Amino acid sequence: MDAVTFKLIKKDKHTKARRGQLRTPHGTVETPIFMPVGTAATVKAMKPEELRDMGAQIILSNTYHLYLRPGAEIVREAGGLHKFMNWNGPILTDSGGFQVFSLGNMRKLTEEGASFRSHIDGSPHMLSPEKSIEVQNALGSDIIMAFDECIPYPAEHDYVRKSTDRTTRWLERCQKAHQNTSQQSLFGIMQGGMYEDLRRRSAADIVSLDLPGYAIGGLSVGEPRELMYQVLDYSTDLLPENKPRYVMGVGTPDHLFEGVERGVDMFDCVLPTRLARNGAAMTSTGQISIKKAEYERDFTPLDHECDCYTCRNYSRAYLRHLFKSNEIMSSMLLSYHNLYFLINLMKNIRKAIEEDRFMDYKREFYSKYSDYRTTLLQDI
Repeated sequence: MDAVTFKLIKKDKHTKARRGQLRTPHGTVETPIFMPVGTAATVKAMKPEELRDMGAQIILSNTYHLYLRPGAEIVREAGGLHKFMNWNGPILTDSGGFQVFSLGNMRKLTEEGASFRSHIDGSPHMLSPEKSIEVQNALGSDIIMAFDECIPYPAEHDYVRKSTDRTTRWLERCQKAHQNTSQQSLFGIMQGGMYEDLRRRSAADIVSLDLPGYAIGGLSVGEPRELMYQVLDYSTDLLPENKPRYVMGVGTPDHLFEGVERGVDMFDCVLPTRLARNGAAMTSTGQISIKKAEYERDFTPLDHECDCYTCRNYSRAYLRHLFKSNEIMSSMLLSYHNLYFLINLMKNIRKAIEEDRFMDYKREFYSKYSDYRTTLLQDI
């Protein structure tokens, strides 16, 4: 039996939105879900206890970063990633493919894998499908991701075809290398760029391997928003209904709504903590920059509709003061709020699906969220 299984609970009557449960060795995850990213075995500026308190169900860590520092063997000796980082809930590890892709001229792709130089000290390394799985087996995460190439945008059809076929071959090698199947489940990743024929080809190839779950990769890499939604429209239909569907690297409110509407179950993104470190907050009326002078004497909370720890206890004026003073607490409080905002948004989305009012909730949210009021509401 697979270590991770998926149960479909309810489907929305009017869209492809769905409500489910992802069962893992470290607990059950209610879907659709947003997953905070803890790249180097920590969600930046957050303690595990705070993540639990705000309702985070599953978090991510990254193979590339943990392979380089502190090293997979140290994590294994610590008792695995859960004990090492003091998180007793489910963990998903990315394969490192996106991070290697991001290195640009510092890496070279071959059939064997990706040779690259460390961004830390410039030392040479080779990350192959087998090595990525070996590291993830040592980390002990509940869900491990296949090693793939995240295809850039734009890219020619011939390049995308060759890359996608190689990603399929790498997936087959990942499946053979995976040793800890009773405690960890391997998810495959659909590629194919922005080409429907290649997406269909990739989906058919990876679904034939009958894996416990599937990701839709290669999106949110610079393509227009409308093109991303178009690709999602047909991509989810190509994946099994009884398996979880995961869109990688997506985390703005509109992307969450649009992804759920198209049948996606899982999302992750570094955006909420990255915005926080730069003095930005997600609110029910739109994103704001706490750096602006207009908040110097604003003693109201970030968001009047939010009941997170930050909004219950601190004002915009105080948060602006912390940011301007370069105080670490600024990142902590803004990160808490942004993560809570997205986690609570997904909680509300799940409830709306259960009550057959997903589109009503989407209209209600968009009508208040200034970033989307004029550009998106007309399309609903």
